This record gives sequence, C-alpha cells and structure tokens, in this order.
Amino acid sequence: MVRGDDEFADFVRSCSARLTHAAYLLTGDRHQAEDAAQTAFTRTYAAWPRVRRKNPYAYARRVLANHVIDLWRRPIREYATEEMPEPAKVPDISHAVTDREWLSTALARLTARERAVVVLRHFFDLPEHQVAEELGVSVGTVKSTNSRALAKLRIDGDALVGEVSA
Repeated sequence: MVRGDDEFADFVRSCSARLTHAAYLLTGDRHQAEDAAQTAFTRTYAAWPRVRRKNPYAYARRVLANHVIDLWRRPIREYATEEMPEPAKVPDISHAVTDREWLSTALARLTARERAVVVLRHFFDLPEHQVAEELGVSVGTVKSTNSRALAKLRIDGDALVGEVSA
C-alpha cells in the first residue's frame, strides 16, 4: 500500500458512520447520502497526503457539505422560454388491454395441451421438435394440436371482429 493507505482505511472505518449520517441529514435520502459520503471520501483520499496530519474529519465534512450544496444548486437552474413545452403524449392502452383480455379468454377456452403447445410454439418460439420433447409427445401430435388450437383462436378472433364491427 502507498501514500498511507492503511492510515486512510482506518480513518474511513472510524468516521464512515458519522459522515454518512451527516450526509443523510443534509440530503434526506439514504441513497444520495451514501453517494455523497463516498464522494467525500474519494476527494479526501485524493488530498490525503496534505490533510492527514491536520484534521481529516473536518476536511471530509467540508468536502461533503460543499458537494451536497453543489447538488442543490444544479437542479435549480432553469431557463425561461416564450413557449410552454408540449406535454408528454400518453399512449392509448385501451387496445392493448382489450387484446390482452381477448387473448387470455381465448387461451382459457383451449385444452391444457393446446394451450401448452400454443404458448411454447408461438410465445417462446420453440421449434416443433423441442415442443414435442418438452411435452413428451410426438412431433405429429404437436403439429395437429397446434393446428386445432390456432383454428379455435381464429374462430374466437372472427367472433371478436364481428362484435366490434356490429
């Protein structure tokens, strides 16, 4: 170790809790306090050869206070403009909710095997032979079950389109 690293490590162990608590009192947020305390220790370490003989805790405390004050100053900077910014567009999720509800209802009408085949085949995008291995059935069974399930889903889809257009 160089530059009195052992001495600095002892310093950090001895005053870490106090400095972090002080940072919490300054920021009001535990995560910001931990970050601010680490920044103070980092800057103190950079100046360690100069401050270790004096009062390193006072130096770290001053660095902490200055750092937190700088954080307070940064977000306050606002630039006035003549025009108001456009409000964020909120996407219309009603179609997604309707589609999800339809899909859940349609999948519930399938048998357990049909549902498993459709989900493995189309949601997880697995090839037929892998679906057959996972379900312990033949590839032909996967193909026919998938075909029947998709036909049922198409019928449900046509019924849904008929309801919407009516």
